[in-house]
Amino acid sequence: MNPDWLHSALAMRRIHLFLSVIVLATMVRQFFLGNFEGILMCLLTLVLFAVPTFIRRHTQIDLPILLEVLVLLFIFAAEILGEIHNFYGTFAYWDVMLHVINGFLAAAIGLSLVEILNQKDLFHADLSPLLIVLLAFTFSMTIGVLWEFFEFTMDQWFNLDMQKDTIVHTIRSVAMNPSGANHPVTITHVTGTTLDVRGKAVGLPVNGYLDLGLVDTMKDLMVNFVGAVVFSVFGWLYLHNRQKWRFAGQFIPRRR
Repeated sequence: MNPDWLHSALAMRRIHLFLSVIVLATMVRQFFLGNFEGILMCLLTLVLFAVPTFIRRHTQIDLPILLEVLVLLFIFAAEILGEIHNFYGTFAYWDVMLHVINGFLAAAIGLSLVEILNQKDLFHADLSPLLIVLLAFTFSMTIGVLWEFFEFTMDQWFNLDMQKDTIVHTIRSVAMNPSGANHPVTITHVTGTTLDVRGKAVGLPVNGYLDLGLVDTMKDLMVNFVGAVVFSVFGWLYLHNRQKWRFAGQFIPRRR
């Protein structure tokens, strides 16, 4: 057995243990703070941490060490840092970074699925590298869309705000056209918003107009697109010359 692999596997287990200890400490802190939503988030994180190990032990799929470490860090950054410690609100580009990584990882997994299925006699179709990366890219974008569906559902059913609002200063809408024509009316330089709540004017503490999630959703899909494209390029190069671009193979699960 390759001693370098053993060394990397040992490092991965140490990272797994280190992150798990932080999650457990965070869960204890959330308990004393009375934040039961935070406790559930920590439990979900620990369950997600166990998924790569389950796949490695109970399937015929080998997960590259680099991919597994990146997945663990991604889960930790999204759930513990992002949600519980509010990195999403503290750091402007935290959400953007994670969606780029998500697009990258989903494309890698999509390419792996296509390659694994293509190796089976039942599905074998001798696909070209271009078609394989196109399918991987499509898989990544589908995952991105499904995630936005999930966020929208959680916001509608559980009164959350996963699709974050954006303050905008220009409104364009055909609904404001008094003639009912399909031509948008544009209002610029919006500096405040006032709502009529049961006949009482209530000013919102924002210096513009609240876009209710659309900008956030489209931004998330766009940066997911960027991550998917980046990996698709590396994936295409890897499929053409696996030895020269073997670095890309560190993100691609393989069948044993």
